[in-house]
Amino acid sequence: MSIQQTAVEEYRKTSREEDVQRLWEIYTRTRNPAIKEKLLVHYLPVVKYVVGRMMLNLPSSVNYDDLMSAGTMGLLAAIDRFDINMGVKFETYVVPRIRGAILDELRTLDWVPRSIRAKARKLEKAIMHIEAQLGRMATAEEIARELEMDLEEYEEMLSKISATSMFSLDREISDVGDGNGSLYDLIRNAKSDDPVEKLEEEELQNLLVEFLNSLPENERLVLALYYYEDLTLKEIGMVLGVSESRVSQIHTKAIQRLRKKLKDYL
Repeated sequence: MSIQQTAVEEYRKTSREEDVQRLWEIYTRTRNPAIKEKLLVHYLPVVKYVVGRMMLNLPSSVNYDDLMSAGTMGLLAAIDRFDINMGVKFETYVVPRIRGAILDELRTLDWVPRSIRAKARKLEKAIMHIEAQLGRMATAEEIARELEMDLEEYEEMLSKISATSMFSLDREISDVGDGNGSLYDLIRNAKSDDPVEKLEEEELQNLLVEFLNSLPENERLVLALYYYEDLTLKEIGMVLGVSESRVSQIHTKAIQRLRKKLKDYL
């Protein structure tokens, strides 16, 4: 591409960004439905991206159009809630809300069989029981023995329950303030200077770092590649030289350990 062509592309990109900014300013003032529709069309590719990433780890029985519909509803709600004075890009703000709306839809569809949910609860109890007795993290062999399985059966069970390690920040909880709320209410307001909230945030960050550092090296690596590098399970498998199902097992085990540690702490 020539320097001239590059300059033209940069100009067009800048113009588009300025156009979107103007749309936000107008919509903030007027709440005009026509402007909202333009914003929806502009950000719809974000919904497609999130749905596409999530579909990689979902069974084939899950319908793409259902998730697109749920994600679009999340996008619409986010457009209504977004404050252009927050100091963050809308793309950063909207992605977790789209994911939350999709997870809510998946929960409504109840695409995970009850038997799998029961196995996940059984696994969590087994890990808690072993680690309470031994005072250290349980190994795969010890967990398999506790569940009266051989190692192959245990790893197969991990693969089946790996998709249940999802939750939504939109889910209602009853311990927020004096009434009901959602997990969003527990997230610190970025504009708040409350020193108590700052101390709590630092404590939680330190706690999570401590918990993460206590995990086996392979589990820490999988979590880092999945959540920080945004790789898929298949891509992580290629990096580590193992199968996608093995990566899924390691991921599930790590999440179960962190969940148990957080539950004990709380």
